[in-house]
Amino acid sequence: MSLAFEGQALIFLFLTTKQTNWEILMNKKLKILQTTAILLAAVNVASLAFCQSGGTAVITKGDIVAQAENFLGTLTEAQREKVMYDFNDNKQRQRWSNFPVGAFQRGGVRMGELNEQQRAAAMDMLGAMLSKKGYEKVRQIVEADEVLKNEHESSGAGRRGNPGFGRDNYFISFLGEPSVEKPWMVQFGGHHLGLNITFVGEHGTLAPSHTAAQPAIYQIEGKTIRPLGGEVEKADALMDSLDDSQKKRAILDVRVRNLVLGPGRDGQMIQPEGLKADGLSENQQKMLLDLAAEWTGILDEPLAATKMEQMKANIAETWFAWSGPAEKGSPAYFRIHGPTVFIEFAPQGDGSNGLNHIHTIYRDPTNEYGAKWWRK
Repeated sequence: MSLAFEGQALIFLFLTTKQTNWEILMNKKLKILQTTAILLAAVNVASLAFCQSGGTAVITKGDIVAQAENFLGTLTEAQREKVMYDFNDNKQRQRWSNFPVGAFQRGGVRMGELNEQQRAAAMDMLGAMLSKKGYEKVRQIVEADEVLKNEHESSGAGRRGNPGFGRDNYFISFLGEPSVEKPWMVQFGGHHLGLNITFVGEHGTLAPSHTAAQPAIYQIEGKTIRPLGGEVEKADALMDSLDDSQKKRAILDVRVRNLVLGPGRDGQMIQPEGLKADGLSENQQKMLLDLAAEWTGILDEPLAATKMEQMKANIAETWFAWSGPAEKGSPAYFRIHGPTVFIEFAPQGDGSNGLNHIHTIYRDPTNEYGAKWWRK
């Protein structure tokens, strides 16, 4: 409590009480100070919780909607017309790819068309929709494409034109208006990134989405950045934990070199292959779930936690498959296939540089674009 406020409180008590007993007056002062201390303690506890959560308050659906509306509010009428689609526009819903914009035409508003305020609002919106770790992964993927653009231009290939690399060549589109009740969707993507984030009331999903990177390892200010480093390390650790019998079942007889169900394969599915997770130890099952969380955990934490519980419930019916060398650090393909999750990881090359260009996909065979919540 400030000295000025404390003094005003004492004068008020003195003028409004008929008793001049100083002890009574001081008792009332003490009660004011005690009440203030309780309030300040509550504020401090809230502040501590805020700091312990990484400086980010718990995100609610209302917060997500508010950030989306804030972004839309920064747009001009012409930009808003470009960004908004009807929720039932399936053509736009499926208009996403791993290709650069020169090879694939996306809908929505291009990041390069936005001013600084609009870009900041767009990233704030994504930050509300994604987990802290997921948001950082997305930013690193976009930055990798900026590195690729610079490498392309400095190599001399840039004289033949930019095929659409770089952070300016990512697009945002909305299907439906932001709502805490009605279904709506945000798409954010460009080269090596396609996020399809659907919300329906309290529910939300990122399926299907494409996360990739080229280069998948790069330097910024002397720091090594690996957008998909967690995926590589956790997959290697899981493979290393398998005994010979488990590895024999996990490793496929054929060499898979790219995504089987990548962009453009909506509505399709394949038979499970490899090692069924009921043949894993409890710790190995946890490692498999932790690996899958590199994809499902991109979405904001409460929704990701719900998805994790769903995957845990289905762990006995989940399969893990591997194709390629089993040695740590090898550019090998792997797949996680369960009743409600389908994940692929596909390095685009062999040898020591094979893990510097990676494609991945995340799907939910039961709930593409959250359809089970809104399709009637």
